[in-house]
Amino acid sequence: MTQIRIPTLHQDLNTSLTTLRADDAPVASSRQVVEAALNTGRAHYGINTGFGALANTSIPAAQLAELQRNILLSHACGTGDPVPPEITRLMLQLKIHALGLGYSGISRETFGQLLALDAHGIVPFVPSRGSVGASGDLAPLAHLCLPLIGRGEVWDEARRGPAPAGPALDAAGLAPIDLQAKDGLALINGTQLMAAYGAFVLERSLVLRREADVLAAMSLEALQGSAAPFDERVHAIRPHTGQGQVAANIRALLEGSEILESHRDCGKVQDPYCLRCVPQVHGASRDALDYAVGVVETELNSVTDNPLVFEGGDIISGGNFHGQPLALALDFAALALAELASISERRTYLLLEGHDGLPKLLMEDTGVNSGFMIPQYTAAALVSENKVLCHPACVDSIPTSLGQEDHVSMGSISALKLLGVLRNVEQVLAVELLTTAQALDFRTPLKPGSGVHRAHQRVREDVVHAVRDYEVRGDLERCARILRDGALATAVTAGGLDLA
Repeated sequence: MTQIRIPTLHQDLNTSLTTLRADDAPVASSRQVVEAALNTGRAHYGINTGFGALANTSIPAAQLAELQRNILLSHACGTGDPVPPEITRLMLQLKIHALGLGYSGISRETFGQLLALDAHGIVPFVPSRGSVGASGDLAPLAHLCLPLIGRGEVWDEARRGPAPAGPALDAAGLAPIDLQAKDGLALINGTQLMAAYGAFVLERSLVLRREADVLAAMSLEALQGSAAPFDERVHAIRPHTGQGQVAANIRALLEGSEILESHRDCGKVQDPYCLRCVPQVHGASRDALDYAVGVVETELNSVTDNPLVFEGGDIISGGNFHGQPLALALDFAALALAELASISERRTYLLLEGHDGLPKLLMEDTGVNSGFMIPQYTAAALVSENKVLCHPACVDSIPTSLGQEDHVSMGSISALKLLGVLRNVEQVLAVELLTTAQALDFRTPLKPGSGVHRAHQRVREDVVHAVRDYEVRGDLERCARILRDGALATAVTAGGLDLA
């Protein structure tokens, strides 16, 4: 089976699904174990018993299909804003990948219906709230899988809102299916909501952290900062991996700088921490994100169902659905991202102060013009909001299922908050990008380092220098898009520089 990795997330998932469409042998093999177990008459959790607090209730054979249908209907009680459709699509594909590993005992018909939904681009409409991050993401996954039986809702073709699932199946030439023993439980047990959010955010974060290094180098040049703190010897004697990577990135970006040479003997002793400590701060965030990537990648290639079906006929109830590993990692990732924004806002503040020949608020005719005063307010507001969002969700637990499920991870809340932090961080960095590009304009005719110069040119392809007040929001959105696309680092590496 294909290993799913964050840097190649969508490519790996497409390869996995293509393989499963051609060969579902692991699914068929695990299904045989379930069918053999049913013939023994012994009780197997969720296959011929009730769920959760009803685990000791035996279900007659004639009602097994109804049991599986009912678990989707009863658990589809989510609320709140919908999961973004691009993350819901990931949830669906991750669910298929996990079931395809062959330890869940799902029927081939139900598995085939999941593949068909994905192949036809049918994306279920899933409310984002309702999971406690243990026993799987039960409510979100129930909504995800209701369309298999013609119930629930899907995103309309324009991705504007919900539409009934039944007509969408009809339009694709699909018919609702009847779930078989174990199917419903296999569908809703799992950590696919948490994992999908984590994978989506971390995929973007691996791009964003490189962009943050480029931004720091741009601001260092604009503020005529010192390159001394990035000396390789400094970081060799505190050899945290991320710290060394960031310092190397900054050194590469500053290479060939005329601005640095122009103030080499200015007498300034030290820069503020937001410039001098970029390797230590950005580097710590890198290391934390790398940890989170490792946890999420493990989860993407794991089976988080219950009970689990093994060769030889064993069906074992366990706790792989518990989201604690993800809850901790996603809370940690939120902290790491928030710090990239926190130090970025401080650099923006410095850029506005009017140091070393820069005009205050980065505009010549202030008074009648406010210049770039207010974008810093926006950055400050978002940084402050992130402080609230970074309160860890994983330290909370409220018992559910009449005490049978007496410790839960709340990892779904970690996941939802993480996406909010990411969006805020992108906007804070966009404010720095807008202001540092404006500041660098005032350093002409001196050129910054070749890497910084190429990044500055890339910004100016989309955003022009401002000489008077204007409606800033459009430029902030353009800057955010540049960062999401990784366009700064792409421009730099296209010139031959390597960035970690």
